[in-house]
Amino acid sequence: MNPTRVEVTIDELILHGFAPGDRHAIAEALQGELARLLREQGVPAAFTQGGEVERLDGGSFAVAPSAKGASVGRQVAQAVYGGVQP
Repeated sequence: MNPTRVEVTIDELILHGFAPGDRHAIAEALQGELARLLREQGVPAAFTQGGEVERLDGGSFAVAPSAKGASVGRQVAQAVYGGVQP
């Protein structure tokens, strides 16, 4: 089995209701969780056909008021990954 090399670049991520200071923790957790999902659950067809996914709507999800940036980042990654699944 040949591993597939995938490069994911998120130019802009819009999240409403989070403190600006949480952005680094959210970004790091998003990166780690998205890498894990790609590794463990596979690369979605939208990523293997070349080209770009111009825009992706990851939908919405509920976050507990006490949620930390790392938890939020994991949820965002799951929404992004789910958004490219058929």
